[in-house]
Amino acid sequence: MLRWIFFIILYFALGVYTLQALKTASRFPWVHFVYLALFFLVLGNFIYQFTFGASDGKVLSVPRSYAFGFMLAMITFNLITVVFLFSEDIFRFLSGLYQKFFGIEKTFTFPERRSFLSLIALGIAAVPFGALIFGMYKGKYNFKVLKYSLEFEDLPDAFDGYQITQISDVHSGSFDNREKIAYAIDLINKQQSDVLFFTGDLVNNKTEEMHPWKDLFATLEAKDGKYSILGNHDYGDYVDWDSEEEKEQNLEDLKQLQKEIGFDLLLNDSRYLTRGTDKIALLGVENWGRGGFKKAGDLTKAAKNIKKDDFKILLSHDPSHWEDIVLKDDYHYHLTLSGHTHGMQFGIEIPGWLKWSPVQWRYTYWAGVYKELGQFINVNRGFGFLGYPGRVGIWPEITVITLKKKGLM
Repeated sequence: MLRWIFFIILYFALGVYTLQALKTASRFPWVHFVYLALFFLVLGNFIYQFTFGASDGKVLSVPRSYAFGFMLAMITFNLITVVFLFSEDIFRFLSGLYQKFFGIEKTFTFPERRSFLSLIALGIAAVPFGALIFGMYKGKYNFKVLKYSLEFEDLPDAFDGYQITQISDVHSGSFDNREKIAYAIDLINKQQSDVLFFTGDLVNNKTEEMHPWKDLFATLEAKDGKYSILGNHDYGDYVDWDSEEEKEQNLEDLKQLQKEIGFDLLLNDSRYLTRGTDKIALLGVENWGRGGFKKAGDLTKAAKNIKKDDFKILLSHDPSHWEDIVLKDDYHYHLTLSGHTHGMQFGIEIPGWLKWSPVQWRYTYWAGVYKELGQFINVNRGFGFLGYPGRVGIWPEITVITLKKKGLM
């Protein structure tokens, strides 16, 4: 209750300050009324969804996800406006002191300056506000196929030109548009890859979230099969269960559901992909994540049936596993495929020039292909979304990787 009171007081404080900026910048009363209507509608919906409308423990349902998204957009708009104008208030206060003591004449009268800066502040605040709304409306299903060609000196000859499709972080509990998901599944199949890898987080928390989408994902196709691993959300660790047995049954149900979809789920295990007499070792570990995330992944166990000199592809949900464990391992893992970060679902990417997201302050390897110590990792930006029901600048990704033999014509 105290947290709610503090939040509401802070929200109203930001709102009052922003309303003053609107009144300074615009003399049309309808603008003020529209803002107030949105202000109270967003707050009321947020409070309802996270109190009276919350009937499923910690699960972030679709309505609650949207309530969070609209609240995030409103707070962002208010906060940017307040920060901009508060800095002006400090400047005005210091300027007033300076003028009082030194008698320097002002360039603008305060009302003129305030009106001008209010317009600037509101204009700047409108950009991320509009982007967040757009991300909820369209960005979350703006699927992109990203293609990479990776060269290896020791790639078995028969696998030159071998094509991999990777998807990650489906988070089916957040979906709300069957037509868009059907389009994405068809887009995956159109790549006609040799093999399909899914690198974890099929659901947000519960297996039942995937039931409405199971038939669509069962239509995924790949010549050499479909392989998967678990992500941190697949274990049900972020929801209140009535008993430990219920939680364990949920995980077993998820494993069975993956089998029904057609995924070969790798739980600290390995397989071989073969072409004639050539082969590639495929390994999949359970989730292993830095900073409080589940550490069920066991690379040693996964590698017990493969050889050190095999060409190896590793599926590992969290890229911190690659950084902390895989790179230092005695075995050389040629290619690791991860996800988990979502690219924070927010950032700026200009191919060949700029790639930025706040998530890079936590993860060194957070989106795209990286190479260290002769080993590659691709961090998929995610197929779905979680929390904020949208994406801005970091779009949902279908990765297509072509393996090439270096020096082979």
